Amino acid sequence: MGFINAFVSYLLLLLIFVAVGGAAVFLGITMRRNANAKADQTEHAESAEQA
Repeated sequence: MGFINAFVSYLLLLLIFVAVGGAAVFLGITMRRNANAKADQTEHAESAEQA
């Protein structure tokens, strides 16, 4: 019974780490996309001013 209890405990810990890591990746991708979109808008605005 002790082995099963330890196994479930480590499995739960693994799931928590995976969830935190997945949230970090999702947040990083979202922030990068927002930064890229803002940079594209700035680039297009500068192009229009030069024309």
